[in-house]
Amino acid sequence: MSTIRIAAAAAHFGRDLEFDLARVAKLIDDARKSGAGLLVLPDAALGGYLADLRHPDPEALPPALKPDDPLILEVARLAAEMVVCVGYCEDGGDERYNAAVCVSGDGILGRHRKVHLPAGETAAYTPGDRFDAFDTPVGRIGMLIDYDKTFPESARSLALDSAEILACLSAWPTSITNRAPRMAQDRQAKLFDLYDQARAAENQVVLASSNQTGAMGGMRFLGQSKVVGPGGDILARTWAKAGLAVAEVDVSEEIDRARRILRHLDERRPAAYRENPS
Repeated sequence: MSTIRIAAAAAHFGRDLEFDLARVAKLIDDARKSGAGLLVLPDAALGGYLADLRHPDPEALPPALKPDDPLILEVARLAAEMVVCVGYCEDGGDERYNAAVCVSGDGILGRHRKVHLPAGETAAYTPGDRFDAFDTPVGRIGMLIDYDKTFPESARSLALDSAEILACLSAWPTSITNRAPRMAQDRQAKLFDLYDQARAAENQVVLASSNQTGAMGGMRFLGQSKVVGPGGDILARTWAKAGLAVAEVDVSEEIDRARRILRHLDERRPAAYRENPS
């Protein structure tokens, strides 16, 4: 499938798993009515994010779900013919991961554990260790979670693994250390958009960026969900409000057009790049 409708959600999720599942079901229904074949839900949509990013309370962490938890299987059932990416806290036995899963009615299509953890998250989660793209009915997808997209290598690794669509799931708050009087002036709001557009443009891929809205504890989430084309152009967005950013994209055609003259992946010079500072 080449031409598809892609939906990126902006919505609030908390600790109440029953409420979260009902909201996921509503967003899937809304996306289906819009004709979407792919829906990207926020990070931590099942169970909510941390309430305090600097000093997370170990007694108030998100509920951890096994990779085959009935809630995840229910999201797959609700997805039916659609492809849906959703974030959750993964129970890895002795370890917990900030994780995402991509599902359809056929089951699990792909998984990702957040690799790059900001300082506060290291007290709550163990980092993942790889970036893998995977095939789906709507194309080859790679997933990033929150802080992963700050690092160009993350998206580049997925593009080199032939990802055509990057699904970026976030629970991205406004600046914690330097709050602006208006969200439009917030440093993190600007960076969130910048990273989305840069990761799409530098890899010449389509990017769907979801994010939480509302507040949890002392954090206020940005929203700003969007779909970005391979040239870095924002094709649809929610701004700070809850809702769906929906764009119809001929993925193969748009990628081919972006790479017609300049093919960034082919024109790299890996031998000239320094992997570690000397």
